[in-house]
Amino acid sequence: MDNEKRKQTIKFCIAISVLVIIVLIVISLIVKYQVEGEKNLPFKLSKIIMISTAEGVENNEEVSEEWNLSIYQNNDVYLYIDKDEEHNDGEILSKVLIDNIQVTKAPEKGTVRPYMPNSSEGRLYDYSDEYLVNDKLEYNGAAKSNPKTLEIGSQGGTAYIRFSNTKIGDYTSDKDKEIVHNGTLLSKINVKDEEIKFNVSFDLTIETDRNKYKTTINLEMPNGNLIEDGTTQFEKTDMSDLIFKRVN
Repeated sequence: MDNEKRKQTIKFCIAISVLVIIVLIVISLIVKYQVEGEKNLPFKLSKIIMISTAEGVENNEEVSEEWNLSIYQNNDVYLYIDKDEEHNDGEILSKVLIDNIQVTKAPEKGTVRPYMPNSSEGRLYDYSDEYLVNDKLEYNGAAKSNPKTLEIGSQGGTAYIRFSNTKIGDYTSDKDKEIVHNGTLLSKINVKDEEIKFNVSFDLTIETDRNKYKTTINLEMPNGNLIEDGTTQFEKTDMSDLIFKRVN
């Protein structure tokens, strides 16, 4: 009888030990996924480019001066989505979504507003309210990328969005014969670089015909010494800090 009890006890201990090991393995896999996310995406965010500059937008009010401009500081963000030939098993890119946009650090001067590309002829971006990104910016998969129609290539392409710091100040003058529309305009209204710095975050979802993957991107804008250089460019190719997770 004692031997039988001992056997049962040993079996019970072994079963408990196996169960504990399985639970620990599952927990470690969950923790690893939370830290590292998806590693073998069929489409990957390969590069982020941000071009920062400024421009003067004509005010409607009539003044006697030659120039009557409202100064906007613009940051154009390009998100390059490439097909991963090694891990793509025939999946196609069906949608790229930019949402949950937040200004996590506001500038001292101006108001930050996100804009989608302009669908009409002419310049790529228009400051009309109809092109404001109020909730989300959605690019649908197509034969090729076309920012004006909010389409991205089904085999990979580029998504665009502009973060504009609007109405930083007004410039009125009749002394300048010509105006250069870049960051040097900011010096004409006595604005300093640190006064227009701000941070934004947004979620990026890459959706294929089978799965969705989401990450959060944080960017500081503008990059570099914009007032001195006029136009600056930031490029990010190391995405090791971005964690993509599968979503329903």
